Amino acid sequence: MNRQIKSPQVLLIDHENNNRGLTDTRDALQLAEEVGLDLVVVSDGKEVPVVKILDYGKHQYQQKKRQRQTSQPTVKEVKLRPNVGESDYSLRINRAVEWLGKGDSVKFQIRLRGREHQHRDRAAELLDRVVADLGPAGKVQSLDKRALIVQVTPG
Repeated sequence: MNRQIKSPQVLLIDHENNNRGLTDTRDALQLAEEVGLDLVVVSDGKEVPVVKILDYGKHQYQQKKRQRQTSQPTVKEVKLRPNVGESDYSLRINRAVEWLGKGDSVKFQIRLRGREHQHRDRAAELLDRVVADLGPAGKVQSLDKRALIVQVTPG
């Protein structure tokens, strides 16, 4: 940007998006200073870099804005056991509420091992409790009591 451009000549695009062609770097920099904007390298070509006269701060802001728009909401996964302790349960619910507040989806899965399969009703009750506790923070997208999985989206 500006005086950090090392190339003696550049392909210049002015502030009105007109292609000025091959120009000396000093002349391009002088033109940018006259307009009160910055000279920024847009594409680092093999021989001659392409530069554009623009407001660098505004350019950075728009790039960050585009990055935020392209980032997809993620699905956070929480795995529980049917005999989870009360403090662990509340910690995981609080984290899920936090994630839902940030716009991420949350998937709760209750896993059974060994003799826990005989008490599927306890696991189903825990799943219902999760749905009830997350009700104010989000809405249930899918609920599968057979697989003991619930997915909650923000809303």
